[in-house]
Amino acid sequence: MLKYRIIAVLFILAGVAVGYFDALHIFNKESIFSLPFKLGLDLQGGVHLIYKADTRIKPEEIPDAMAGLRDVIERRINLFGVSEPLVQVEQRGILKTAENREQRLVVELPGVTDVAQAIKMIGETPFLEFRTENQNIQMTATTTFDEAFLPTLLTGRYLKKAQLDYNQTTYEPEVSIEFNDEGAKIFGQLTKENVGKKLAIFLDGAPISIPVVREEITSAKAQITGQFTPKEAKTLVQRLNSGALPVPINLISQQTIGPTLGEKVLTKGINAGIYGIILVALFLILWYRLPGLIAVLALAIYTAITLALFKIIPVTLTAAGIAGFILSVGMAVDANILIFERMKEERRQGKALSAAITEGFSRAWLSIRDSNVSSLITSFILFWMGTSMVKGFALTLGVGILVSMFSAITISRTFLLALGIKGGTKLSKFLICS
Repeated sequence: MLKYRIIAVLFILAGVAVGYFDALHIFNKESIFSLPFKLGLDLQGGVHLIYKADTRIKPEEIPDAMAGLRDVIERRINLFGVSEPLVQVEQRGILKTAENREQRLVVELPGVTDVAQAIKMIGETPFLEFRTENQNIQMTATTTFDEAFLPTLLTGRYLKKAQLDYNQTTYEPEVSIEFNDEGAKIFGQLTKENVGKKLAIFLDGAPISIPVVREEITSAKAQITGQFTPKEAKTLVQRLNSGALPVPINLISQQTIGPTLGEKVLTKGINAGIYGIILVALFLILWYRLPGLIAVLALAIYTAITLALFKIIPVTLTAAGIAGFILSVGMAVDANILIFERMKEERRQGKALSAAITEGFSRAWLSIRDSNVSSLITSFILFWMGTSMVKGFALTLGVGILVSMFSAITISRTFLLALGIKGGTKLSKFLICS
């Protein structure tokens, strides 16, 4: 019966795969085979920049300020068409010391080798401004935002803060803004002169919100309403605050990685992985014979599944990430070795082959589970607290461990049981190396 179950499972998997790829073909989508691996900066070359943020503001305002700053920098970089940029906020440590609270902005620009150009595109502090409708032109499809709206005296330097609120009647999200005294006077005059007209908010020369003035506002506070989702309203708050605080940034480190060096690192990493897998496969086959061959088959399936997940997620592969994947291969082999050694012990106690296989997997599972769970906890901590390179290592290692548990327990066990039941005592000397 087990043999037929295996055949049925294989047919189901094949059917799912064929149906998946047929669906991709019908909808003109890319298949997993045509998806490229997402390579990190160290493998394809580019620019790595670290900025120190001057966060001399209230501690509770720092997270929103840094999130808004990151959003603005990402938008600036995207305007230049940089492929797969990475912009992330990094804190030096978790202990609440003055040094550890230092906020840093890490910018990685793959494919860019001109440091001066990279620094120029990032610039300094975001610029927030309010613009009014230009009544002197006729709006057409070719009219630009710069032509449609005229600059005013009201800029981000007059904005004290923006925050996300919810309407007490409709419970819809809205954005509240507050100006300082000088800004309140300018804002009041603008709303008086533009009732029923648009008062656009621009960040770095691009509109982020174009509300309509409903009435003159004489106070320092106002609300921007509309059909916002909570996420959209929060993003607008971050953008407003990033131009209003502002948060100056200073370049403290820069590094250029050439594409030739990245290609060399990638080639060496792939070769190391191939040679390592071949040596491990030879060891398994020579030492454990037929179970070793099955383990190699499970290892091949493990490799295919893991690499497919790297494409689907997608995982940014760095040199450290490749190292994490190779390490997970070794852990996958460790699981098979624990199982095979336990099977040998069961056979020495005189148990039948099928019983030895079942008991071997059952008893080895506890050790495999505990070992892999501890490794997953380590991977989680590294991903949570590490920098970009360390996170790549932690992510590939964690994904590899999860897949290896499946391949060792499910794939190897299924094939060994099938051979053990079918072969009986004839395959005993090949299935268990005493």
